[in-house]
Amino acid sequence: MTENLFYFLSSLTLLCALMVVISKNPVHSVLFLIITFFTISGHYILLNAQFLAAVNIIVYAGAIMVLFLFVIMFLNMGKEKETIKTSTMSKVAGTIAGGLLFVVMIAALKDADVVGYNPDTYTSQTGMVESLGSVLFRDYLLPFELASILFLVAMVGAVMLGKKEAGEQHF
Repeated sequence: MTENLFYFLSSLTLLCALMVVISKNPVHSVLFLIITFFTISGHYILLNAQFLAAVNIIVYAGAIMVLFLFVIMFLNMGKEKETIKTSTMSKVAGTIAGGLLFVVMIAALKDADVVGYNPDTYTSQTGMVESLGSVLFRDYLLPFELASILFLVAMVGAVMLGKKEAGEQHF
């Protein structure tokens, strides 16, 4: 049962992620991205990480997607039927970049060791908030603090860019 649910969620995730890229209408792309986030939350639930699933739905499928839809509607991208012409050089560069990304993924996954289920070391608290917090603040304290500094700098930059003073020119 769980294995069938995993394969269903995986295929739906890959299909919707592909439709995000393929879809011509930006609103449809955002809707496919929302479905992708929900299916990823389903994977988190299968991994017994209910907190991450809830945060993924609240933050990504809620706040970020509302922001994306607001920007798309604000820019009126659906009304203009401009065709973007891409040069052959940009197509070649995109193909090379995609190929290099594929090679890096294959090289990273080549030496990956898949560990199966071991009932002796399994704990039911693996994806819960307490164990996630202890791992986050014990093993990944420096990246966590660097990410918080990066978010602080981004917020200050957004305030500085959005601030309008008299006589100031904005580009």
